Amino acid sequence: MASTQFDTMPTTTTPQPPSSPKFSISFGTPEALTQIQTLTDVGTITRLLHECTAYQRSLDDDLTTLLTQRTTLESNLTTLLRRHSTVLSVVKSDAADVLSSVSLTSSLADAASAKVRELDLAQSRVSLTLLRLDAVSEKSACIDAVRGALDADDYEAAAASVKRFFEIDSEFADSAGSTQKEEMIGFKKQLEVVVKKRLQAAVDSRDHLVYVNYLKKVISMRSRMEFDQLIELMENSYAGSGNTSSQINFVACLTNLFKDIVLAVEENVDILHSLCGEDGIVYAICELQEECDSRGSLILKKYMEYRKLGKLASEINSYSKSLLSVGTVEGPDPREVELYLEEILSLTQLGEDYTEYMVSKIKGLSSIDPELGPKATKAFRSGSFSGVVQDITGFYVILEEFFMVENVRKAINIDEHVSDSLTTSMVDDVFYVLQSCCRRAVSTSNINSVVAVLSGATNLLSNEYLEALQQKTREPNLGAKLFLGGVGVQKTGTEIATALNNMDVSSEYVLKLRHEIEEQCVEVFPAPGDREKVKSCVSELGEMSNTFKQALNAGMEQLVATVTPRIRPILDTVATISYELSEAEYADNEVNDPWVQRLLYAVETNAAWLQPVMTANNYDVFVHLIIDFIVKRLEVIMMQKRFSQLGGLQLDRDARALVSHFSSMTQRTVRDKFARLTQMATILNLEKVSEILDFWGENSGPMTWRLTPAEVRRVLGLRVDFKQEAIAALKL
Repeated sequence: MASTQFDTMPTTTTPQPPSSPKFSISFGTPEALTQIQTLTDVGTITRLLHECTAYQRSLDDDLTTLLTQRTTLESNLTTLLRRHSTVLSVVKSDAADVLSSVSLTSSLADAASAKVRELDLAQSRVSLTLLRLDAVSEKSACIDAVRGALDADDYEAAAASVKRFFEIDSEFADSAGSTQKEEMIGFKKQLEVVVKKRLQAAVDSRDHLVYVNYLKKVISMRSRMEFDQLIELMENSYAGSGNTSSQINFVACLTNLFKDIVLAVEENVDILHSLCGEDGIVYAICELQEECDSRGSLILKKYMEYRKLGKLASEINSYSKSLLSVGTVEGPDPREVELYLEEILSLTQLGEDYTEYMVSKIKGLSSIDPELGPKATKAFRSGSFSGVVQDITGFYVILEEFFMVENVRKAINIDEHVSDSLTTSMVDDVFYVLQSCCRRAVSTSNINSVVAVLSGATNLLSNEYLEALQQKTREPNLGAKLFLGGVGVQKTGTEIATALNNMDVSSEYVLKLRHEIEEQCVEVFPAPGDREKVKSCVSELGEMSNTFKQALNAGMEQLVATVTPRIRPILDTVATISYELSEAEYADNEVNDPWVQRLLYAVETNAAWLQPVMTANNYDVFVHLIIDFIVKRLEVIMMQKRFSQLGGLQLDRDARALVSHFSSMTQRTVRDKFARLTQMATILNLEKVSEILDFWGENSGPMTWRLTPAEVRRVLGLRVDFKQEAIAALKL
């Protein structure tokens, strides 16, 4: 019935607001406000202002529409109250009945829930009581077990029972009386006394395995004392091999010491971690490093005493206050010194490798005290072992410089010609010694050693070695010795060429040595400061290449000066040859060359015989210096002649013959050497003066003029048939 009455109620439809035009932003939202605040463009702001105004108008229209519905809604509500008041009264009565029923049900549920909670609490208390009873019973069993284990000397079982008792006691603190707990504490103290005695006995007997086994059994009773005892036992059991100074093989002795220390850490790292965490590992490493400082330093000191390095260094200083001066007293044997150097290098490398390993081990621990890591690392770099390494490195530098100087001097003194080689033995020997010494210095990983050895190598090269290279080329009357009786002396020529070859090869070797040292130092010295020091030293070494090249150029010019006087007479005859040729004379010159072939023969006779004994680079330089002399002299001679057009053709033919022949003598191009002479011939071949403009300036094409405008006018003036007025009128 109520449903029917409600179905007949008048209904009203709420009109929807008119659809507003779409805007570029959603007005009325926080995002719109943020977007508006970021605007900077005036046009955009104006457009959005218009859109906002339109949006406000649409809102006003919607509000007006809603207000017009007020009267209708009020009328409908009045009608609803008047027509259906009876139905509403029935609904109100039914709702009151439902509320009363729900309240009664809730009260009953609360009462039942309280009873359930009381039962659950009682059950929990009963369970806890049962657990406590079990704990009391188990504690009593632990006491009985400890008593029986101590009587049977089963300390592992006794330790386990003590551990279990106190685990139960920590969980149920009031589960046993004070008498029971005091009794167990007494057993614990008794067990600790027995175990500590056994542990001390293991330490005294250096029985590392027994100690570790006992430590694992009683790890529940760990303390700082056990940790200290473990470190002591590790030192005693593993570092004992360090006391072997009586052995000759110090390298093996130091290797065993480092090996034992590393094994002591690796084999006990788990135990140390379980005792004191990663900090315990660091403390153990530091304790063992003290052992290294003690025993390792002792090994190095014994080595220095055994090899008498201090006395040897004094002998070297007495032998020569300056290692580069010539000594008068016989010094130590370089071969013996080399043996010591190799031993020192092995010892220092061992120390560096050990230090790097232990430091990386410390840095690999992630959960140690932030201050402990740097402190432990510093202990490796500033300990007594590191100090002794510095001392032995100082002896190394003295020995290395002595070895380097003596062997370089020996290589210079025994210098001899090597068959099938363009250089003497000195070059390869000297640079082999320098390479070995520099490699050894870099291998020490000590920047001061590297700097000292590199400086010594540079001084040797710039003084004694350079003097030895220049000795042959500084001999007086070199030309007379080279061409005795007008013929080239093969032996003298070979000696001079070999001396020049030594300079050429040395300039290459020193660059290779520099490159090799730089590559090695990049790997060994990552610190920027160390690399700058190395860079400074190797740059000085690299400059020696230029020094050798300068000496080579000076020697080559001196050699050329002995050859050119034998070529000059033929060049002087060119001045007597006429280039004002008729056709008959030009044709005759084609058959009977007036001077070119005689000049080339002279060059071949006086220069080409040195090619087999010269390096390719040196021979090319030698030939080019001769070409420079010839071209310079020919240019002077030709500028003093007069030419017909056929004479210009003859000069062009002569220049081409020279270029062709000299190109076959050298691997480097020679055309640029004859460029000025060839351009002179081109100018002298012109039909008339104005034709020069076809080859000059923008019309020159790929050709680059080597003659200046004044020189071009002067060459044009050499033509007998060109008028000076036409030449002067040229605009070059």
